[in-house]
Amino acid sequence: MPTIFSRIVAGEIPCYKVAETADYLAFLDIRPSAKGHTLCIPKRETDYIFDIADEELAGLMVFAKRVARAIEKVVPCKRVGVAVIGLEVPHAHVHLVPLNQLSDLTFGREPYPMTAAEFETLATQIAAEL
Repeated sequence: MPTIFSRIVAGEIPCYKVAETADYLAFLDIRPSAKGHTLCIPKRETDYIFDIADEELAGLMVFAKRVARAIEKVVPCKRVGVAVIGLEVPHAHVHLVPLNQLSDLTFGREPYPMTAAEFETLATQIAAEL
C-alpha cells in the first residue's frame, strides 16, 4: 500500500508544493513546527533514509539545500534546521524548519535521559564501529 507521500507524488492527495524535480518533491508540512516547515522527499518510496542509494541520498540533500535557501529568502530566520526522524511516515523525508532559536526544532518530546557516562560509552562504541 502506498504511503501518504507516494499518494501525494501520484497526485491522489493535494499538497502545498514548494519545489519538484523528476526525482524529488518538496511541500509544506501541514503540521508545521514553524512557519515555512517544509518536507523534502525522494519520489521513489523507501522507508528508511539510510536504505536510499548513495547517489539518490546525495541528490535529496542537494535538493533540500536549494529548498532551504529559498525558505531563507521568504521566512525571516537565523537558519533553516534539518531533521530526519523517519518514524512518522514510512517514506524517507527531510524536515526543513526555519529556526530563530534551538527550541524551534522540537517535535514535542522530552529528551531521552542519559548520564554523561552513558553518553561517553555510547559515543566510544559507535566510534569503534566506524
